[in-house]
Order: sequence, then C-alpha cells, then structure tokens
Amino acid sequence: MGKRRPAILVLEDGRTFPGEAYGSVGETFGEAVFNTGMTGYQETLTDPSYHRQVVVQTAPHIGNTGVNGEDDESGRIWVAGYVVRDPARIGSNWRATGGLEDRLATEGVVGISGVDTRALTRHLRERGAMRVGISSVETDPQSLLARVRQAPQMVGADLSAEVSTPEPYVVEAVGEHRFTVAALDLGIKRNVPRRLATRGVTTHVLPASSSIDQMLATGADAIFLSPGPGDPATADAPVELAREALRREVPLFGICFGSQILGRALGFGTYKLGYGHRGINQPVLDRITGKVEVTSHNHGFAVEVPGVGAGAVVPDQVIDTDFGGVRVSHVCLNDNVVEGLRAVELPAFTVQYHPEAAAGPHDADYLFDRFADLIEGRTHSKGRSNA
Repeated sequence: MGKRRPAILVLEDGRTFPGEAYGSVGETFGEAVFNTGMTGYQETLTDPSYHRQVVVQTAPHIGNTGVNGEDDESGRIWVAGYVVRDPARIGSNWRATGGLEDRLATEGVVGISGVDTRALTRHLRERGAMRVGISSVETDPQSLLARVRQAPQMVGADLSAEVSTPEPYVVEAVGEHRFTVAALDLGIKRNVPRRLATRGVTTHVLPASSSIDQMLATGADAIFLSPGPGDPATADAPVELAREALRREVPLFGICFGSQILGRALGFGTYKLGYGHRGINQPVLDRITGKVEVTSHNHGFAVEVPGVGAGAVVPDQVIDTDFGGVRVSHVCLNDNVVEGLRAVELPAFTVQYHPEAAAGPHDADYLFDRFADLIEGRTHSKGRSNA
C-alpha cells in the first residue's frame, strides 16, 4: 500500500487529530459520535439514522470483511464522515464483492485513518458529542476549526424528510399473509420490514410527510414509527400523527426515533444525551419479562419522564397521561436511560433500541412477535365488538 495523503480531524473545542485520508479526498462536517460495535460497519454506514454524523469506530480494525451487496440497510451510505484507526489492507470474506475504502470513495464519503480512536472516544465521552470537521485538502487546523464552528448543530435539526422514501413501496409478507402494517419512514432500515415479513406481515412504507388517513388507506391493521436522524423535538407532524392514531386506538409500535415520537405523543419530553448510545453491546432490562438483553443502539436523544432527572432510576409504576396510564417498559442498565414505553389501556409500545438486529444481536427479536400479538389481539377485539 502506497503512502496516503495527510488529513486532519478537528473538533469544535479545538482538539485536533492527525491522520491519513481514507475513502474520498475532500472535506466534511457533522456531529462526531462513536460506535462501539466490533462488527457491522456496513450496516452502520448505510443506516439513515447516521445522517449528518461523523462516525468514529472504536474497534481498531475496520474493513476486514470488505463490503457486499446484501448487508446495506438503505440505498446509500448516510454517514457524513468516517474515522478509523487501522483500516484493513485486504478485505477477505466469501460474501465480499468489493473493498470498504473503494466503496467510501465511490460514494464520496470523506474519511480519515490512522487516528488514535481510543483517545478521541475518551474525549467525546468526557466532553460530549460535538461538531467536527475532517479534511484531506486543508492543512491549517485553525482554518478548519472556523468552518466547524459554522456547521449546524444536531439540536434543532429536522432531518427525517431528507432520508425518507420519496414514494410509497410495499414489502410483502413471507408465506401466509396475516396483517398489514403502515410504516412511517423517518429513516427506516431494510431489516425492519424483513423481520415483519417473516411473521406474515405485509408492510407499506410511506414518506415521512404522510397523513394518518393516507397510512390507514393502505388497509393497515397497525402503524409502525421508524428509526431516523435528527432532533425529535422538531418532528411535530409525526407526533400529531401518532396522537391521532392513539385517539383512534390503532395499534402502534415505535423504534428509536419512532419511540421518541410516540413518547412525545403521550406527553413526555425528549432531551439530548451527552454522547449517546451507539453499538451492538448495550444491556437493557425488559421489565415485562425481567430479562436482560444485549441490544443494538443508535440514538443521541432520549425520552424524559416527568419528575425524573436524567440518569436517575425511573420507578416501575404507572404514569398518568392524556391517553391513560403508561409504564417505562425497558431501561438501559448502563445509565438508566428510558429504552421503552408501554401504554396500559391502549395498544401501543416502543423501544429505543434496534430489535431488527442490523447488525446483531438477536436478543430483542421477540418484540416483533409482541407487535404481531398486539395486532392479533386488537383485530380479534374489533371483530367481537362488531359482531
């Protein structure tokens, strides 16, 4: 491998890390976040929830298995930039169809390698996620720093429309069709409708701008609120859609950004985490089953329970809302962050993490069964009431 072009990474507080160009040569800006997954870099890169974020991989060796045509979670790479310590010189895997760096260069993703990612991650843990710039064309850190500080912040960013599908599409059920779900695409990953399909669910994926009537016109038995990027405090239209679904008692399931949307619809607030949860090794307690799951996360915001400060233990009790009682169903065992909500009287629940397991693990896959059971119970209930 020949000598690489020099590059620099500059955080908005002025901390600078030297390295070498990786991927496309150029300049990029975004929010610096770190991902602790030891694998799954292709799913990370193509996850729409990483839109406008510069991802730092804490695992030192990246690119070992190359890239392939099957593991993408969307139609393109969404990260604003990519930071690795030691990129693989050769990708080796029987499924590989190309190399990671070539893929980054082809899609114009500016990255940097040779960075002390351990020191960078420790800095972000201590100081919090912040804006960052990467450049392989600028050699003056102060000049790059000035442009970093002009870049938009993640707080107040309304991004779901930028990653949503422009047109509706359908993912058919596998085998016997049981139910129809309308998914509001706020940044959905491909594995969500796949996991639903294996349970006999046909999923209609609709643009983020869709109305409740457009979603129900698909013949939907339930509504799914997808993951996605940005600040949930800006997503007023999806929140109102969720409120209307609650009023009509339509079964609802929200994941990640969708969990925050449904949380807001129930009357809770949201807040920005110091450095977020991103990786595939986060321990979460399911208060319904009493089991601890190892789960996949990618969120920088969280639901705020009234009267409970950030980082405090959330009591396992019913919380009164305009839509009846709500329980905090899941909590992160690292920092007590709310990781799920369950309505007591209405057919609605959420999780803040990713049971679609892209990439891994599969501990929380049962939540799609819980969603199917919720729909089935509601369908039978309506059938009896109409009899």
